[in-house]
Amino acid sequence: MVGPNGNESSATYFILIGLPGLEEAQFWLAFPLCSLYLIAVLGNLTIIYIVRTEHSLHEPMYIFLCMLSGLDVLISTSSMPKMMAIFWFNSTTIQFDACLLQMFAIHSLSGMESTVLLAMAFDRYVAICHPLRHATVLTLPRVTKIGMAAVVRGVALMAPLPVFIKRLPFCSSNILSHSYCLHQDVMKLACADIHVNIIYGLIVIISAIGLDSLLISLSYLLILKTVLGLTREAQAKAFGTCVSHVCAVFIFYVPFIGLSMVHRFGKQHDSLLPVILANTYLLVPPVLNPIVYGVKTKEIRQRILRLFHVTTHTLDP
Repeated sequence: MVGPNGNESSATYFILIGLPGLEEAQFWLAFPLCSLYLIAVLGNLTIIYIVRTEHSLHEPMYIFLCMLSGLDVLISTSSMPKMMAIFWFNSTTIQFDACLLQMFAIHSLSGMESTVLLAMAFDRYVAICHPLRHATVLTLPRVTKIGMAAVVRGVALMAPLPVFIKRLPFCSSNILSHSYCLHQDVMKLACADIHVNIIYGLIVIISAIGLDSLLISLSYLLILKTVLGLTREAQAKAFGTCVSHVCAVFIFYVPFIGLSMVHRFGKQHDSLLPVILANTYLLVPPVLNPIVYGVKTKEIRQRILRLFHVTTHTLDP
């Protein structure tokens, strides 16, 4: 921001536009978005409740799924309430510290989710390629430690973020083009050299998202190599246990990579596309993950049907 003497000063608040060019339609668009948010919260809490109450599901795959569901609830909740306030009540102002907290929460939780997806890929690799060692390699205490490591890693990767943002002066504008605070969006408003922030962002993406996606791909290459040597019946069973996780990986990484590419290489005047990708990135995975696992995972599906007093005999041939 610019002080009264024309000097640079730190921003005390930012203004969130919401959906650029669709301001008049935001009030009505908020209703389906709010519905999707409620579906995401209800779906993921249902998954957590089922896994927690069913002792037969206290296995690594389902415990990791619980972690994924919990993170999905937190990620969507970190942005959706403020987004609804913007759309319904025109509450576009967000204080600098609140923006910083939201930014830290979104990015650190995303890093944790990427780590959990990697852990789920490792679980599938051990279960299919080394089935006799699965019970000894992925014990419940070890799974708990992996979950704690995911939290520590996500927080550690984002720990420098507040420092790198607070050091920046903001001059002519405090208007953000998104519905919530993102590092890429905030740093573009600075009237100083942001190369440190850009390098930091690239390091985080490469060391977290890049490394995790590479290891996930490697694990599935090894799984594919093992599965091709099995009988057709065993192949179908093995692929069936991986379908839900593969869907979750694509649902998470495709919007994230698309958003990163648009921010780095997209045209400045094309402001609606990154906003749509950003909202998709935070809302679509929490909505689709419980649906995918509920439909494709027999154990989860049966317990959901039992929870809502529906018998499987009317649905299964």
